[in-house]
Amino acid sequence: MNYTLLILGMAVITVLIKAIFFILGDRLVFPVWLNHALSFVPVTVLSAIITPMILTPHGKELELNFHNPQLMASIIAVLVCLVSKRQLLTIAAGLLSFFFFQWYF
Repeated sequence: MNYTLLILGMAVITVLIKAIFFILGDRLVFPVWLNHALSFVPVTVLSAIITPMILTPHGKELELNFHNPQLMASIIAVLVCLVSKRQLLTIAAGLLSFFFFQWYF
């Protein structure tokens, strides 16, 4: 029963926090510097999720070698992105190189 109350309490608090932004709407105005800082949140969160999967694919220790297909594919994807600036091409190159390196190694 305690776990149920804990989960319900967390759900209520989460909904209330998110509802404040919808209830207040345009009356809630953030400073320019805060809007600028918040624009980096998605990139930061995505990087925090992806980086450990690339550097420690088996979850134990860093694998900074040529036998790590995630690392090799991510390097190729970054290079393709820098050269082409095309998102779909970057995704395709990353996936194809990942599958190649996974099969090759």
